[in-house]
Amino acid sequence: MESQVLAIAISAMKVTMILSFPALLVAMIIGLLISIFQATTQINEMTLSFVPKLIGIAVVVVLTAPWAMTTLIDFTTRLFKMIPTFIQ
Repeated sequence: MESQVLAIAISAMKVTMILSFPALLVAMIIGLLISIFQATTQINEMTLSFVPKLIGIAVVVVLTAPWAMTTLIDFTTRLFKMIPTFIQ
C-alpha cells in the first residue's frame, strides 16, 4: 500500500516536471537573450526582461495546452483505474 502511494507521488512529480518543462525552457532562453541584449547595450530596465518572458510563456502555454491536457487526462485515467487495487 505504501509503495503504491509512493509510486503515485513519484509519477505525479514526473508529470508536473514534464508539463512545466516547455514554459521553463522558453523563459530561460528569453531571459538569456534579454540579459545578453542588456549587457551589450547597458540598458538596465526590469520590464524589458519581464514582459517578453510573460508573452513567451503565454504563447508556449497556449501552444502546448492540447498536449498538456492529454497528458493530464492519461494520468488521471491511470489513477482512476488503480482505485480498485486500493480498496482491497
